[in-house]
Amino acid sequence: MGGSLMVTIPKELADALGIKEGEIVSIEVKKLRRDFFGALRNLSPMATEEELHSHE
Repeated sequence: MGGSLMVTIPKELADALGIKEGEIVSIEVKKLRRDFFGALRNLSPMATEEELHSHE
């Protein structure tokens, strides 16, 4: 499909909604304005050792 976009639904959301692979679903698409002011407010400056090892 040249020029098409694919949408991925997180497994947890699909499970919660009872969506199965191959089913036809209806979605609503909205373009959200990206406003990053304050988006990083509560993040620590460095990852903890535990966070680094959890991705191995």
